[in-house]
Amino acid sequence: MSLRVLDIIEGTTVDGPGFRTAIYFAGCHHQCAGCHNPESWDFNGGKYISIESLMEIIEVNDMDVSLSGGDPVYQIDEIIALCKKIRSIGKTVWLYTGFLFEEILNMPRGRELLENLDVLVDGPFIESLRDTNLLFRGSANQRIIVCHESTPENIILWSSDF
Repeated sequence: MSLRVLDIIEGTTVDGPGFRTAIYFAGCHHQCAGCHNPESWDFNGGKYISIESLMEIIEVNDMDVSLSGGDPVYQIDEIIALCKKIRSIGKTVWLYTGFLFEEILNMPRGRELLENLDVLVDGPFIESLRDTNLLFRGSANQRIIVCHESTPENIILWSSDF
């Protein structure tokens, strides 16, 4: 099983707490005005990389993982498989998406995706709500959600001592 990957950044600190391996996936229909990564919109961008090859990189780096793009949710089946493997080696997974938590819950396999994430950063980037003082997100509408503690009726937001 392979995923369409644009880039892998090893040792980033901007996509979640601590040093992380960030994997950027190709394809996004959200196409938010002011997007910092518009080259990620092309679903044919990047190259296919197997889950096994991604896991080799993740294991060598020995860091937690952030999945971004584009929007990883467009490759939901493959992302679920990758997340299961990442979490099986004791690493946390943050996923960035333009979809809302509530929308993902209603997608085929959406609940399964959320069950295999530690944190979801949800919502489209809204240029008029851009705030460079926000931690790990670009606009004030985006939420950092603790997946295992959240329900549709009670969304728990991640907090930090930073």
